[in-house]
Amino acid sequence: MADVQMVEYDTKLLEGTGSFCLRSKKDSLGYISKNKWLNERFEEGLKYIQIFEGNKQAGFIEYTDAEVSSRVVHAANYLVIHCLWVSETGKGYGAQLIKRCLLDARNNAKKGVIVVTNPVTSWTPSEKIFLKNGFQLADKAPFHFELLVYQLEQSSSLPFFPADWDERISKFDDLTILRSFQCPYVDIASENIHTAAAKLGIPVKIIDFKNREELMTISPTPYGVFSVVYKKKLITFHRLTVHSAIKRLNAIM
Repeated sequence: MADVQMVEYDTKLLEGTGSFCLRSKKDSLGYISKNKWLNERFEEGLKYIQIFEGNKQAGFIEYTDAEVSSRVVHAANYLVIHCLWVSETGKGYGAQLIKRCLLDARNNAKKGVIVVTNPVTSWTPSEKIFLKNGFQLADKAPFHFELLVYQLEQSSSLPFFPADWDERISKFDDLTILRSFQCPYVDIASENIHTAAAKLGIPVKIIDFKNREELMTISPTPYGVFSVVYKKKLITFHRLTVHSAIKRLNAIM
């Protein structure tokens, strides 16, 4: 049986082994941007933990304080899980990574842990593993977003999403990409939108979130990593192929 261990990353390990996503494309802009983003977030207390099966990378979890997270949610003194992914299911690796996060939450006197899920895309963590491990539904938002919570201290006041999503989207008439590089696939996703827009003769604006306050104020979805808005409508919050992007844009033009 292969030796299984969890390794908490820092700048040195990141430069050596590297992050998990896009690990086969270490020269890509997305991979480089993700590692740069991680190094900046380590200073804020973000945890990036990989699980290894022998010498093989088998999965990872990324989480941080809600007050500096990349999710649009009100959750004072909670940890927010950004990502959870394992290369093979059925081995309990996901549950082990979640338990590690819960342990950190307890050791740091947090109220609990939250995660934003969405059943229509694999860009967010799957809700099933969290429900199996004691998380409960706390709130919902448009476009199938769900907020799951694991409470470490009972409270009648749960974390919650903002409620002004329609107002946020209505502010964008031009084709606009809103993004941060918390996810390495944002670069590819942005490139596909640019290619589709060029074929249709539509100019593209980009808003790179500079800080948490900007994210909380203008992000059109709870998933504050990537959104595309056009003519007051949400085009997508995850990567599209060029063909799919053209179809969605044509439907609105």
